[in-house]
Amino acid sequence: MKISKEFMLREIAGEYIVVPTGKAVFQFMGLITLNEVGRFLWELLQSKEYSMDQLIQKICQSYEVEEAVAQSDVREFIDALKSRGILSDD
Repeated sequence: MKISKEFMLREIAGEYIVVPTGKAVFQFMGLITLNEVGRFLWELLQSKEYSMDQLIQKICQSYEVEEAVAQSDVREFIDALKSRGILSDD
């Protein structure tokens, strides 16, 4: 999975905001606010490609969370990004 280069993460007034750039500005109306875990996942996905299982493992290692909860949260996050065209399987 890979984040589109047309979206960037910015920290604005202590909030983590996903901002469209380039052509995505005209196609994606709005902004997405991420929490700390969302920011963590975003930064992982920007650095290299990870599988769903690898992301779940990273969340469990970095945060005190049960695997079932991490799995649900990661799946929801990934599905939300994919549905908005921000994340692809390429």
